This record gives sequence, structure tokens and C-alpha cells, in this order.
Amino acid sequence: MSLNMKVNLAGVELKNPVMEASGTFGSGMEYSEFVDLNKLGAVVTKGVANVPWPGNPTPRVVETYGGMLNAIGLQNPGIDVFVERDLPFLKQFDTKVIVNVCGKTTEQYLEVVERLADEPVDMLEINISCPNVKEGGIAFGQDPKAVEAITREVKKYAKQPIIMKLSPNVTDIKVMAKAAEAGGADVISLINTLTGMKIDINRRTFALANKTGGLSGPAIKPVAVRMVYEASHAVKIPVIGMGGIMTADDALEFILAGACAVSVGTANFHNPYATVEVVEGIRRYMEKYQVEDIHSLIGAVHDR
Repeated sequence: MSLNMKVNLAGVELKNPVMEASGTFGSGMEYSEFVDLNKLGAVVTKGVANVPWPGNPTPRVVETYGGMLNAIGLQNPGIDVFVERDLPFLKQFDTKVIVNVCGKTTEQYLEVVERLADEPVDMLEINISCPNVKEGGIAFGQDPKAVEAITREVKKYAKQPIIMKLSPNVTDIKVMAKAAEAGGADVISLINTLTGMKIDINRRTFALANKTGGLSGPAIKPVAVRMVYEASHAVKIPVIGMGGIMTADDALEFILAGACAVSVGTANFHNPYATVEVVEGIRRYMEKYQVEDIHSLIGAVHDR
């Protein structure tokens, strides 16, 4: 039986639906000795800004039950280093390249998007969980009007299809998904991390210097699956699902809920082979249940 694992995201064909989540894989170089990047549907880079960002003060990462909190603050070397060093490295591999873009103002996002217009990049993922400096620090992704506005602006300048990465720290994810679609998004991805906090009871201090951080890992998966299900039924554009995927079984929940592709994030930190294991596990599942085409699994969950 020949298996078709190819998926199409806004005209970009991936050999399989598996990529890793931004910020958990560097820009591919760091994991290339563990993972054959040719086996992934796409590589998603860590967030890239218009200038280097130093990130937040330490400590920036803390373990929690069933997951972790991070407050890295999107540390990155900036677009110049990315274009000169990271892109040429990634282009050696037979995989699609998705660049995650971050910014603190709309202008900062657009600067990066314009710089990437003529670079060999397949898609852009716009991280709208960044705090909007001009709006007093509220994330772009927490206000539907801001989601629609920034999506529309990015679309004016982007040569590649754009993925809007949605924040789960909202009352109704369907409203945000529809706002991104209304602004012209080609794809949406979700979920980004949930805002959390941990306190060191012995020191009576915050475990993170930033006080709060983004919760990721298996603990958030049920929330993520629910949001992906809701979002994928609210819009007509493709959805990339993520949030606590550790195994192929986890990934298949997202696909059955309506995701066309999946991203593996926190799992990479304790199992550097996680992404490839998810690809192989989906293939075994398709063989076991004699599913010839991955598309027959997308959104295939049904009532009992």
C-alpha cells in the first residue's frame, strides 16, 4: 500500500505534516546532528526580529508538572545574522523553510518581512504573541482588531504565504482565528504558550525573573486540541496544530481535530529525536488502519 503523507499549506507542499515549533529547535543547525532535517515536512526557525534581541534576565526557564515555563523574551541575533548564517545552512536540506517573525511594533514586523521577500524562504510565521509596545504591552494576538490589522499589513509586504500564530490567552479562540482569516492570513497556527507562574516557596521568590512565563509541554495538550478543533471549524484556511505533542498519538489527535499539519515543541528538549519519531509513528498508524491518504484523517473525528 502506498501512503500519501504530503500536505499542502497555501500552495506550499510538505512531504509530511510534521515540523517543529518555533523556539525549540534553534534554526535547525543545533538539532541537525540528531535529526535528519530532510525527513521533516518543514523546519520552523526561532523568532527573528529586525535587530538582535538580548531577551529577558535569568532565570528564564523552569520545570513544572507536566511541562515547563519559559520567559526567554525571544532572544535572537536579528535578521542580518539569520540571512547570512542560518538560511544558507537550511537551504542544504530538502525541507521547507518557515521563518518565524517577531516584533514589538507593526513596523518592526514589516522590516523583517520585507527583508525576507527575496530570500529562499517558503513561508512566514508571524508571532503575534509579542507584546505590542505602542499599546502598553498587550500582545497583538489578544485583540481581534489588532490581529486583523497586523495580518492585513503583513500581507501587503509579504511575498510568501503567511501563517498567523495565535495566542491561547484569549476568551474565544474562534474570534481570533476569524480575525486572522479576515486580514488575509493564508494559514493559522496554534497554540502558542499559556501564561503561567511558579513560586519558589523556600526562597519566597518568583521562579522566573520575569515573574510570568509561557507554559508548554504535555500539560497544555487538552487545551490545545480543543482550541485547534474550534479554530479549524471557524475558518476555511488550513490550521497547524501544536501544544504538548510528545508522540505520534498526540499529533494524530490534532490531525483528527482538524489540523492539516503539526508542530512538535517542548518534546525536543528531552527527546531530540521526537520530530522524526512522530513522522514514523503517523506512518505506522496509517499502515495499521490502512489509511492511504493523510487527508482522510484531517478533521475526521466523529461523535460516538
